[in-house]
Amino acid sequence: MSAPPGRGRRDLDEAVFVPILVGMIRTCPACGQANRVPAKHLADRGKCGACKAELPPLAEPVEADGALFDDVVKNAKVPVFVDFWAAWCGPCRMVAPEVKKLAAHSAGKALVLKIDTDRVPEVAGRFGIQSIPTFIVFKGGEPVVRESGARNEAGLAKLVERAA
Repeated sequence: MSAPPGRGRRDLDEAVFVPILVGMIRTCPACGQANRVPAKHLADRGKCGACKAELPPLAEPVEADGALFDDVVKNAKVPVFVDFWAAWCGPCRMVAPEVKKLAAHSAGKALVLKIDTDRVPEVAGRFGIQSIPTFIVFKGGEPVVRESGARNEAGLAKLVERAA
């Protein structure tokens, strides 16, 4: 016996679907206002919604979950460098400062994401990550360069250049 209409069950006809806005919240360096920045504009210079001060392009690595990863890789207008890593991995910890330098030097030209393979295994699984650190550079939503093993900032930058 089914529940009466409006009690205990919802038909798909009645369901309301709301698009999820991912992007990122960036804090204005001038006034501290939180600004939602869509993934496609993370590498652009923007303006604060409150004080109109410049919001510089993203210049640091971003710890991403599955939704943010998908949003950025799909919508970014620049190459997206992804560092697949784990906290227990010694080489991953060694290369972390180099990844941070890459993000700073690539601001406006590339975005840098970090995927913790222990916290976001579904993303690592999609790309068959079996050793870490593994770096994949995406362009137009597709992986175009993939390498594993620790590198310095210059070596990481060459991966991004190969994708450009």
